[in-house]
Amino acid sequence: MASAPRLGLMADLPADHRCAPRDSVDQLVAAWEGVRPDLDFAPVEVVSRLGRVRSHIDREVEALFGRHGISGPGFAVLVTLARLQEPGGVPQRRLMDELGLTSGTVSVRIDRLVSEGLVARGADAGDRRNSRITLTDAGRELFERVVPAHLDNERRLLAALGEPEQALLAGLLRTMLVEFEGSVPPPTTSMRLGLTLAPAHVAISMRQAVGLPPVVGLLVRGVVEGGPAAAAGVQRGDVLREADGLALTSIGALYAAIGDRAGEGVIALAVTRAAEELTLPVRLGAREADETASLAATAGRTARDEHTI
Repeated sequence: MASAPRLGLMADLPADHRCAPRDSVDQLVAAWEGVRPDLDFAPVEVVSRLGRVRSHIDREVEALFGRHGISGPGFAVLVTLARLQEPGGVPQRRLMDELGLTSGTVSVRIDRLVSEGLVARGADAGDRRNSRITLTDAGRELFERVVPAHLDNERRLLAALGEPEQALLAGLLRTMLVEFEGSVPPPTTSMRLGLTLAPAHVAISMRQAVGLPPVVGLLVRGVVEGGPAAAAGVQRGDVLREADGLALTSIGALYAAIGDRAGEGVIALAVTRAAEELTLPVRLGAREADETASLAATAGRTARDEHTI
């Protein structure tokens, strides 16, 4: 798990972070509040700003790539090949997984890069249905030339934020991204609870789908038989609302509640089961990595937004 911003970070932020001028989203929200004062537009202040900032950044990034004669999607393939550096080339299927794309989309991108002389496609001796992709000398030269310029460009685009602000923003975005993409314990981690969990936004929608009132918390998608949570009586479909009084609005909050406790530690989980509210004391586990690795399979993990812990 990535490290969180250090304590006291808010105190390190410059005074002007609360004195920013009115922006286009302020104008949008004010207009809507005048038309529909009965609605809460607070989410728009975050979601709309994320989208608008991303569109500005995308334009600047694509402009830089264009000056070097490559597109953003093409550059993504080059940097992935440079990062993986597998002997004999990277299997196309792995590129699909790394980039989160379909076979057809990856093939189109590779075809274009092959025609430009930036990558080469070769046979996979171990799988006739697969191919291996390698950077050509021209592709490697382009990668080495573009990456420093790209990083300098991104640094320039973040110039309005000081280092403490960037660290704070990175931490907040990490919290959000993990909720949508899921998390997987490092190979050396130990199983603390024996659960597969879905994030709060999934818990809310799943309960509403079956006619239950929304509850903010982590939805239990799977329980490892014989694990700590199973021993405490946690069941599939439960929503974990709190851990030792800390609201579980994100998977990061659960990690924070567990912290560095030893294996014999006990954590009190506030649980909603259908319309019933329970408190279940769970004795934290400290199992070996191979048991943790089997957690997802045991719980039936299928969704990208799930977490194993």
